[in-house]
Amino acid sequence: MSITQKSVADQKEFFRQGHTKPYEFRIDQLKKLKKMLKEWEPAILEAVHTDLNKSEYEAFATEVGFLYSELDDHIKNLEEWMEPIYVKTPLTHKGSKNYIIKEPYGNVLVIAPWNYPINLAIAPIIGAIAAGNTVILKPSELTPNVSALLEEMIAETFEPGFLTVIEGGKETSQELLDQRFDYIFFTGSIQVGKIVMEKASKHLTPVTLELGGKSPAIVHKDAKLDLAAKRIVWGKFTNAGQTCIAPDYLFVHEDVKDKLFVKIKKHIQSMYGKDPFENTDFTSIVSSSHFGRLTGFLDNGEIVTGGRSDRERLMIEPTVMDDISWDDPVMKEEIFGPILPVLTYENLSDAVEILQDHEKPLALYYFGKKEKDQKYVTETLSFGGGCINDTLYHIANPHLPFGGVGSSGMGAYHGKASFNTFTHQKSITRQTTKFDYSFRYPGSKAGLKIIKKLLK
Repeated sequence: MSITQKSVADQKEFFRQGHTKPYEFRIDQLKKLKKMLKEWEPAILEAVHTDLNKSEYEAFATEVGFLYSELDDHIKNLEEWMEPIYVKTPLTHKGSKNYIIKEPYGNVLVIAPWNYPINLAIAPIIGAIAAGNTVILKPSELTPNVSALLEEMIAETFEPGFLTVIEGGKETSQELLDQRFDYIFFTGSIQVGKIVMEKASKHLTPVTLELGGKSPAIVHKDAKLDLAAKRIVWGKFTNAGQTCIAPDYLFVHEDVKDKLFVKIKKHIQSMYGKDPFENTDFTSIVSSSHFGRLTGFLDNGEIVTGGRSDRERLMIEPTVMDDISWDDPVMKEEIFGPILPVLTYENLSDAVEILQDHEKPLALYYFGKKEKDQKYVTETLSFGGGCINDTLYHIANPHLPFGGVGSSGMGAYHGKASFNTFTHQKSITRQTTKFDYSFRYPGSKAGLKIIKKLLK
């Protein structure tokens, strides 16, 4: 039996023994998780900086701070979320009690990505723990310092039969996916998401897939351009664009494009300096292969600002590109880097029609003043979630479920949605024994007449 197989078997046995189901156990584990994050916070920030060159500010804001908020929400509301839900009793069920029990799935596999290696590893675990499951975490091998740290701090804090980390590369992921889990939660690329779903289908294992896609930011002619530029620059170039919900490209009304460029350049300089390569806190690209893929896009169209790259430090300047067509390579796949291509439109209805012909994105951002246009865009187009006159901010609200649709993923989490994701809702009818309806049984003379009266 391999280490992977033993870990799965141990967790299945731990779950069968009923340890994870009581409220007291779940709340204690959530509090232990929060305490762990606080005690290891300096080491977390250092590991994230080592792997991705994230500044302390960005690492705390996008990795750790979010988790504290998420944990507080779960700790505060868990007891209420766990309560059975009693539902109405129809006439056909008179005398019975009908309710829904919140039941954990069992043994959960969480496969985490490299771009937010702490946040996107721990956030789904919070929901899985709250729902009463055991968890095996597979962190990304592309952030080795964070991966090793996750293994160390979780091993020191939790029973391995309850929560454990298994490190490794693709072979480890393959072996894990060959095991029979009760639920799989995957964050990563569309291509790998398809593999995860195929593997899960062999055991009919339910999955949540948090994927990505090409998320547009639409800037209409009545947008507040300076504010739009500021929020687009922040949303796009945070983590050097290595964010699944970053604006992948701009779709700008042709009348305001040039004015928007001026303001974007201003805010790039304000946030990252005249020379971003001299900014020691600008996040690096995760790997040389990813760097090579990104720099291959730099000869598409015309560089408006940026465009320089440093292979030794794996850095690419915040870059904006004009004269881009839908047929350019940069528009054929999710960019996942600090490169922002720009396309234009003449009429908003034409822009919406074009976007309807493309895959459903994980996020969409609309900048414009008129409420009717905001409503038209958000209600006509299908996408995972998004913002009006902002970027990224929807992900930070624990009361908003976060997830994709179509090729950008399936399922959602954050806040109560996380608890619900890892919970099976078991329907129960508790029937009375004080009386019995004869019409429900074969041979009843008036049975059909009564049933028709009750059900029609």
